[in-house]
This record gives sequence, structure tokens and C-alpha cells, in this order.
Amino acid sequence: MEEVVAADKAEFTECWRRTTESPYIMRLALSAGIGGLLFGYDTGVISGALLYIRDEFDQVDKRTWLQETIVSMAVAGAIIGAALGGWINDKLGRKKSILSADVVFILGALVMAIAPAPWVIIVGRVLVGLGVGAASMTAPLYISEASPAKIRGALVSINGLLITGGQFLSYLINLAFTKVPGTWRWMLGVAGIPALIQLILMLSLPESPRWLYRQNNVEEARRILSKIYRPDEVEEELKAMQESIELEKAEEGLTGHSLAQKLKGALSNKVVRRALYAGITVQVAQQIVGINTVMYYSPTIVQFAGIASNSTALALSLVTSGLNAVGTILSMVCIDRFGRRKLMLISMIGIIVCLVTLSVTFYQAAHHSPAISNKDSLSFGANSTCHDYTKAPDFSSWNCMHCLQVDCAFCARSESEFLPGACLAAEKGIRGACRAQNRVWFSKGCPSKIGVLAVVILGLYILAYAPGMGTVPWVLNSEIYPLRFRGLGGGIAAVFNWCANLLLSESFLSMVKALGTSGTFLVFAGFSLIGLVFIYALVPETKGLQFEEVEKLLQKGFKPFPFDRKKEEDNKAKKQDLA
Repeated sequence: MEEVVAADKAEFTECWRRTTESPYIMRLALSAGIGGLLFGYDTGVISGALLYIRDEFDQVDKRTWLQETIVSMAVAGAIIGAALGGWINDKLGRKKSILSADVVFILGALVMAIAPAPWVIIVGRVLVGLGVGAASMTAPLYISEASPAKIRGALVSINGLLITGGQFLSYLINLAFTKVPGTWRWMLGVAGIPALIQLILMLSLPESPRWLYRQNNVEEARRILSKIYRPDEVEEELKAMQESIELEKAEEGLTGHSLAQKLKGALSNKVVRRALYAGITVQVAQQIVGINTVMYYSPTIVQFAGIASNSTALALSLVTSGLNAVGTILSMVCIDRFGRRKLMLISMIGIIVCLVTLSVTFYQAAHHSPAISNKDSLSFGANSTCHDYTKAPDFSSWNCMHCLQVDCAFCARSESEFLPGACLAAEKGIRGACRAQNRVWFSKGCPSKIGVLAVVILGLYILAYAPGMGTVPWVLNSEIYPLRFRGLGGGIAAVFNWCANLLLSESFLSMVKALGTSGTFLVFAGFSLIGLVFIYALVPETKGLQFEEVEKLLQKGFKPFPFDRKKEEDNKAKKQDLA
């Protein structure tokens, strides 16, 4: 019971106190956390760059699947990176994994910056994805193993903060280069700079002390621990490592050393299986709430809300990204105080409420979009008018949303965007003719008086997501697996995360086209509800526990109410038998 009480006192203030005593802890966390910055930058930068890639390449502008591919190929690369990252982590160590990810990321950024055609951008996106995938599970793992248990959650949350910081930085960079020749090339190429900085910083930092101890480098592990822990805690931590590793090595003798043998051993181990149930659940849930479709396509979603300007859409996306960073700071303050499980459950409830509200808002906006004026449409010439509109038997009932649904565009009146306007073919030359009359061209969303409300709700959605589902899944996966399976387990869960990410990012624009923006967000709300149920049923609390205590918790098994009733009845029956 004493251990639980001690864990309850672990708060953000303790993190501040410990890192003030030993700045070396913060140096490790921040240097490794740049991997999170790369993750966040890549997530955010493509959302703005895509607007300008569409402007430069007609084939990208006209093909939804090509836009989705440019966005999602980084995710496909990340799946491979996360899968290889788990093996490299256990084989070569955490530090070399991070260094390898940096090199691949820099190469990918350079390829994208000089890309002469869309397919070269896709190649660069795959390379960047490989780096992001490896970094996404290695950085929190490295920080976790180099952190005292009581402040581990807050320190791993730094990685989450840098993810959101990277997203915020990407929108700033996007805005900075909107008027510069080469726009998207600069946006994508600048990503190589933080990767280079991390590469330089990590060269002077040590390997994870737990991994070193696992490799029988005890003295080096002790030297690093002496910089992280208080003098009276070092031997205690070494003793805990020794007990854990001896147990694991005994088990390893039964299962073998190869990846296939290790995977078989992991899946046959009750503790690891239960850890994977929890780890995979939270990683998939993090994606099915739709967060990365929001981050990848944030400016496009803002345009769906009726804001046509690229630069205005980017500026509003910057606000949502800033809220993400604020929410992550809240997570750092709360995660070691209130716990991982509670934060995720509250976060999921907030996400569901926001997604349902967002769906209703977009539904209302779609049904109150401006009407189409036949006279105005024909004034641009028969060849400029939307073909489907001219052939429709009920064209008099059309509004802006009907026009956009058939891949045409709405040219709003110069007096007011909300007056009946023209339904025109979505061609560059016709767009120029529309703008030449000081009119606004809408090709993604329609003018709406409640469009700003949709952006506000999007911001609330981010605030609900960031403190819980934004950071906690990475924290949980860095601490829930036994040491011998930590790289493998974290890699498997990260692969599931990126697979869910790929599925949603590759299908988002197609879903919007088929279901409308309102229907798409309602689908995400349904997915989120399923995720909430699974988190409640499968994910235990790990707040303030030593790694060895987490293992004992999983060995015992976790069953929340009402699934724990049978367990209570069994305990009562045993007591009665003893009586």
C-alpha cells in the first residue's frame, strides 16, 4: 500500500524538482524528444504543402487519390520504420536506432525539396516515413528507460509536447514560405534541419542504461544511472534491473534469440500478450478518432468549412496546432497526478462529443450553402459552366454544395459570398476569370455563416485529444512491456498505430467525397466510441509503478467493473471455504 501512496504524490512539481537537481535528465529527454518534433513536423507540414503542390501539378489537383497517396506514403514508410525499429532497438540499442532514423529522415527531406515530379515527392515521403516510424517508438522508449519512475510519465510527455510543437512549427514554416518562390519545396526541405540537430546531439549522449545492463555493461549502466538518480537510489535501481533481467534471460533460454523465436516467445507469454492488448488498443484508438486526418488535412478541412484563402486556412490551422501544444502541456502536468487510464477515458469522451457536434455543424452548413444562379453561371460562357449543372433536369434547385459534389467549383458574388453565385468547371483558367472579377473561388467548401463555428469546435476537439489520447498511448507503450520485449512490443504496437493512420489518411478525402464532411466526422465518432469501450476493458493503470511492478500487475491480470464481479465472487467463496 505504501508504494501506491508514493505514486500518488508524483506530480509535475516532482519532475521540476528532479530535473533541477539533475539537468542531465532533461538534456536526455529533450535530445531524444526531437524525434517527436520530426514526427509532428512531418504530420503538419504536408497539410499546407499539399495546397501548393496541387497548384503546381495539375494531375495532383485533379486526382483525389494522388493527394491521398502523397500524404499517406509517409505513413506507409512509417509502418516499415516502426517494424524495423523494434528489431533495431533490441539488436543495436536505442541510441543507434535514433541516429539511423535521423540519417534516413534527412535524405527524405532533400529528395522532396528537389522533386521534379509527384512520384519523386512520393519517394521522399516514403523515406521520411521510415525515419518517423523508427523515431516514433524509439524516442519515448529511450526517455522512459532513462527516467526515474515517479517522473517518467511527465518526461515521456515531453516527446508528446515536441510532437505538437513540431506540428505548430510546421504551420509557422508553411506561413513563412507562402509568398516565397518554391513554397512547398522549402516547407518540406526544412524538415531536415531538426533531424541534423538531433543527430549531432545524440552523438554525445549515452545508450539507455537498461539496454546496457542487458548487454552486461553494468559499470557503464551504473555511471549513467548516477547522473539520473539520487545517490541513494542508484543501487536500488540496479538491483531491480538485475532481478528483472535474470528472470528474462532465464525465459529467453526457453524461447531463443532470433526475431521469429522472440515473436513466438512474446505471444506465448501471458504478461506480454496482456501488455500488447493494452498497447495496441491505445495506439489504434489514437488514430481512429481521426486526429491525423485533421492534422494532415487541417487547412483543407478549414476550407471545407467555407474559408477559401490558402493563407487564411493555414493561419487558422496554426491556431488548432497551438491548442494541440497547450493540451500536451496539460498532459505533462496531469499524467503523473491523475494517471494514464483516467486521462485517456476522459479524453475519449470529450473527443466523441466534439466529433458529433462537428458533424452536426457541417451538416447545417451544407444545407444552408448559397444557391446557384443560372444567369450568373452562364455569364462566364457555356464552356466555363459546370457540365453536370447544365445537364441536370433540376438545376434550379442546386446550391453550392451540389456543385462541389460533382467536382465543379463555386464562384461567389463580389457583393457577398452568401448570395447566389456561379457553378463553374474547376479549371485553372476559369478560376483566373472568376478571381479577375474580384470574386472568391470555392472548390473545397462552400461559404457558410457558421463556418467559423466549425473551426472553433475543431479547436475544442484538439483540446480534448491532446492531454489524453495525444500523449498517453506513447507513454503507456514505453513502460508496459517487460524489458526483453520492450523494443519488440513497442514496435508491434507502433506498427498497428501507423497501419490505422495509413488506412484513415489514405481514405479521408474519398470518405468526404462519398459521405460528405458531416458523415465522415460522424463515422469517426462511432470509431471513437468503440475505442472508448476497448480502453475501459483492456488498459490498466501504470501510474508511478516501477517496470517490475507493471509486470506483476499484468501477471495478476486486469479486470474493471463489471468484469471483476466474477473475481470478487471467487475471492468471497475462497474466504467462506477457509472459514
